[in-house]
Amino acid sequence: MKHIRRAAARRVLPLTVLLPAAALLTAGPCLASESGGGTTPPPAGATSTDAKPTVVLVHGYWADASGWDRIVQALQAQGYPVVATANPLRSLSGDADYLAARLKAIEGPIVLVGHSYGGAVITNAAAGNPNVESLVYIAGFAPDKDETAFQLAAKYPGSRVTDDPDAPVPTALNAVPLGGDPTNVDLYLKPEKFADVFLSNRLDAARTQVLAATQRPATAASGNEPTQSVAWKTIPSWYLIATDDRTIGTDNLRFMAKRAKATTVEVNAPHAVMETNPDDVTKLILKAAGDARPSLAETGTDQRTALLGGAAVLTVAAGTAIVIRVRRT
Repeated sequence: MKHIRRAAARRVLPLTVLLPAAALLTAGPCLASESGGGTTPPPAGATSTDAKPTVVLVHGYWADASGWDRIVQALQAQGYPVVATANPLRSLSGDADYLAARLKAIEGPIVLVGHSYGGAVITNAAAGNPNVESLVYIAGFAPDKDETAFQLAAKYPGSRVTDDPDAPVPTALNAVPLGGDPTNVDLYLKPEKFADVFLSNRLDAARTQVLAATQRPATAASGNEPTQSVAWKTIPSWYLIATDDRTIGTDNLRFMAKRAKATTVEVNAPHAVMETNPDDVTKLILKAAGDARPSLAETGTDQRTALLGGAAVLTVAAGTAIVIRVRRT
């Protein structure tokens, strides 16, 4: 069961930090713009107003671009150009720079979608790009300036990445040394934990085993690097909250969605909601691509001028070294 609602955060005891280590826009997006078509040209005979925005999909930890396959197919069937880009998962700044460069190569308006850690990447990468009209967070991080993904995952309980706050490495993870600095490690979900933590035991064993075997790791540093740019303060956002999220934690998702004043949908689903509820993910992306823009976060204090019906209308929008040990907060 799902319902549209404003997200509400509930204060409870904070979760242990995972591996602690690591104006509006000058040319802000025009409201209800339909002028672009991404890297795929519009159909023959189509006018500029017929062209659809390009949907760019960004995966997070322990996944890859193939996780978007069914969403890509559904969006393409509706005539949307789609890019499911690779996310390096090496460092937040590097990953954001990589995505920002990819976005600059796309002509016309963009709907930018991030799952999990991909949400942190789009938050940084979209800043300063006037073509990004909408941000869509799919059970994703939406950090504010100087926040890290691991800090946000620790704000409220709900994550099952560790069940022992004194363990040297969170109990659901394997830390694989990459050489040199002892804090330079890749993080994998243990195969025996993958079904519970990532999928809330909602997929069949065969599919779960494939996903666990093909997961892409992320460096611990990427989750500990502070956010520098916060695109949700200047770009309208949509948010899908997975109500059985055991990776980030549902209450942490609600906190971030409420703070960003996102148009929010709650879905009874695990963290990897693209695997279990692709239709719900697609519907929210389509709303972000076609609906009237919601208000911006109250923390966004700049102004943007948008053309509406031919008249100018002024709108006011509302690292650290890793210690391979989890601390109680």
